Amino acid sequence: MTINVGLLRPLLSLAVMAGLLAGCATFMPSDSGPAISLPDPPKRANQVEPVQREHQRILAAYGGAYRNPRLQALLQSTVEKLVAASDRPDLRYRVTILNSPAINAFALPSGYLYVTRGLLALANDTAEVASVLSHEMAHVTAQHAVTREAQAKQASLVNRVATDVLSDPQTGAQAMARSKLALASFSRSQELEADAMGVRTAAKAGYDPYGATRFLTAMGRNAELKVAKEDGRKPVDFLASHPSTPERVKSVTSAARQLSAPGTGSRDRQAFLAATDGMTFGDDPGDGYVRGRRFIHPKLGITFTAPPDFALDNTAQAVLGMREGGAQALRLDVVQANEGQSLTEYLTSGWIENVEPKTVEEFDANGSPGATAIAKGQDWTFRVYVIRSGSDLYRFVFAAKNRAADVEKVFRESVLTFRRLSNEEIAQARPLRLQVVTVQSGDTAERFAGRMATDRPLDRFRVINGLDAGAALTVGEPVKIVVE
Repeated sequence: MTINVGLLRPLLSLAVMAGLLAGCATFMPSDSGPAISLPDPPKRANQVEPVQREHQRILAAYGGAYRNPRLQALLQSTVEKLVAASDRPDLRYRVTILNSPAINAFALPSGYLYVTRGLLALANDTAEVASVLSHEMAHVTAQHAVTREAQAKQASLVNRVATDVLSDPQTGAQAMARSKLALASFSRSQELEADAMGVRTAAKAGYDPYGATRFLTAMGRNAELKVAKEDGRKPVDFLASHPSTPERVKSVTSAARQLSAPGTGSRDRQAFLAATDGMTFGDDPGDGYVRGRRFIHPKLGITFTAPPDFALDNTAQAVLGMREGGAQALRLDVVQANEGQSLTEYLTSGWIENVEPKTVEEFDANGSPGATAIAKGQDWTFRVYVIRSGSDLYRFVFAAKNRAADVEKVFRESVLTFRRLSNEEIAQARPLRLQVVTVQSGDTAERFAGRMATDRPLDRFRVINGLDAGAALTVGEPVKIVVE
């Protein structure tokens, strides 16, 4: 969460919150449009090129560039090998490591490649990263962004016709649904095509073609750690824009088998792990960070603890949380307080809809003045809290499907954990980082888990090292642990 987020109307639906929490768990191409062959317009002094403008927007959205010269050099060298082996050896790419814990990679048609440090922390060798980079390069080579924009325009046209022309609402809804399904299905086909092209390119460049299988498997396991689903069931989204991870694992494994047997090609594991040693893991304290259910922001000097069974995710706009099972969610952001406006006046000022004025009440949050109220939605009830701290207003929005006294109590107890950090706590705040260590005789996953400074340490250790449950460690091999 960045400092002084602009006044935004909260996203008050669990489906939207869930989408924000989940993040992008696939390698996504940019939706930038095609280049148009027209004469260049006259340029004003200091005019920023569109490509540079897009690059700056991406940096702003993902915490800026992460500086690691050794890792940067390894990635650029990998890209050059992939380009030479690709169908378009004439293209040139520039790689940027984004300072984000999200697991994501994408490319612009201009040849800008982006990979987050969160993705690099999950990978275990250069072959896995090569599979990601070659996948994104395939999107550029196949001009998927251009085709996707054309599909989106067609879907938009169908929507307008259905809305403005068709008099039968049911017929209009069916037409819009068909257009959305067609666009989603096409996107899945793009992803699978890029997967197959990426595997072939990586293998031709000399990398182990099964790197894609390993990384997609790790990505799926990591997603399972994010937010557990009730009874282990996961909702089916028929409009998902990308194929499920199991489908992609099956696809890339099939493509790899057509090229070679397992164990062939370079993995370059030692060099890759050495380059990631010491890399920041998880949130950067400069933007606040999550430790289990606790959120800490040294620059703002505040902290709070989410209710039991909540998983937190820190984004550039807000802290988002969801309870296991998906029946409750939360959002925290911060805005500048309006001088002279009381908290009760702010609650009913319109920044959030359907506030019930009779439910407004004031309270004290560890010495900071606060106010709360209830807002009603169609399927959800929202308990809203605002706390004034200096010139800032901290806004908590808790959503629940079923409003009950015990739920209200849990929400209030969470808000009352909000407090200012001491100078000592601010001074001690530091990021988690990856440390690469060598397995010694007698070492086990359980022993290394005891050194992990994360939630679910044993599961997390296995996921970031690509280990199955019960897998034995090999003496002399490097593994990653997360330390303070």
